Amino acid sequence: MRNIALRIEYDGADFVGSQWQTNGRSVQGVLEAAWQQLTGERRRMTLAGRTDAGVHARGQVANVRTDTRHTISTIVRGLNGILPEDVGVLAAWEAPDDFHARYSAVRREYRYVIDNGRTPSPLLRRHAAYVPRRLDTAAMDAVVRQVIGTHDFAPLSDGPQEGSTVRICYEARCTRTEVWGQPLVLIDIAANAFLRHMVRNLVGTLIQVGEGRIDADRFAAVLAGDDRRARVLAPAHGLYLMAVCYPEDGTGAADEPAAPHGVTETRMQL
Repeated sequence: MRNIALRIEYDGADFVGSQWQTNGRSVQGVLEAAWQQLTGERRRMTLAGRTDAGVHARGQVANVRTDTRHTISTIVRGLNGILPEDVGVLAAWEAPDDFHARYSAVRREYRYVIDNGRTPSPLLRRHAAYVPRRLDTAAMDAVVRQVIGTHDFAPLSDGPQEGSTVRICYEARCTRTEVWGQPLVLIDIAANAFLRHMVRNLVGTLIQVGEGRIDADRFAAVLAGDDRRARVLAPAHGLYLMAVCYPEDGTGAADEPAAPHGVTETRMQL
């Protein structure tokens, strides 16, 4: 039996989330349906990370165990010919037998996109959160670096968690750019794993720093769990899962060009 890994992009606007659910359309559901149509197999797809309703992905990863004899290139072309227009398979590769899209991952990267123009862009309304007040990105960048390192991120999480709430944050930054002349604020964060709503709570609180509503000390109090009142959950539609990274032996290729180490080429350039 083969173990096939897929790198997936999707627009999350019309999904109830990435994981299969009984109350609506999920990314996992449409992937499994497309796989069955292509191969005749009913298989369960394992996804690297769970994304909420409305959250998008550029670098989601899944794996599936299969008896199909289809080549890698046939799998990519076949799935993309079946999948709806808001989901696409960017690449596929033969993974080791013990590869698990979720548990083999060593790093995950998220980006949050904020439309910070005087007037909200209609083109970005489902793909960036709108904040009308000009944000102080220098203050936001200085403050968000507090999360880099090993911390207990329970104060930024919602709902029950599986196991430890300690995570290692490798990177956190805030920058300003433009698309079509529209000013955007980008918040990038990378960690070994994330808790439920961890990024959205971090971003919502950080936006208050950019607006001048709270200072660095109060932001630190939120991280420490001492000031839950200042914590704000940012809208889902501004969030993107950009990349999921694995040890070198977790990526590879058959008759497709090799996926670079860590699948880090999935970072989206805005």
